[in-house]
Amino acid sequence: MASRSANSKPPRQRGFAYLWTLMLVAFMGVGLTIAADLYATAMRRDKERELLFIGHEFRHALESYVKANGQSQYPLTLDDLLKDPRFANPRRHLRRLYADPVTGKPEWSLILQQGRIVGIHSTSPLRPIKQDNFHDDDAGLAKKSRYADWIFTYPFDLFTIPQGGEVKR
Repeated sequence: MASRSANSKPPRQRGFAYLWTLMLVAFMGVGLTIAADLYATAMRRDKERELLFIGHEFRHALESYVKANGQSQYPLTLDDLLKDPRFANPRRHLRRLYADPVTGKPEWSLILQQGRIVGIHSTSPLRPIKQDNFHDDDAGLAKKSRYADWIFTYPFDLFTIPQGGEVKR
């Protein structure tokens, strides 16, 4: 049998397993990056849906408050929506004060007219993913550059949007 001499080169196949492992790790890294981006986008969409739900809850609570007792009066504070001070027996227009799902904080910017709350909006400066295909009551939310521009008032068309696109308050 012929033996290998000390000068002979190793077979050319050596190192292929290492290259395949490196390529596999690289592909897994790319796949995980794509999955993380998809997950982050899905989470933002969920927060947008939650913001729309909470905005509608506040809008309905304001409507209930205004129509209650026939006084056509808006609340002075958000706590008035939890327990209406105009009635002897507690009357609730809102179950609880929701936190802003986009910022995660229990803070809202209030939209006031004559010192009374007519609406709310988020404080988030982030750009919304959803830009179109809103329900008729939310048509004013289309093509807004930040979540803070998504305002929820009662009635939904309380503010008019002129040709320039700025909200008149």
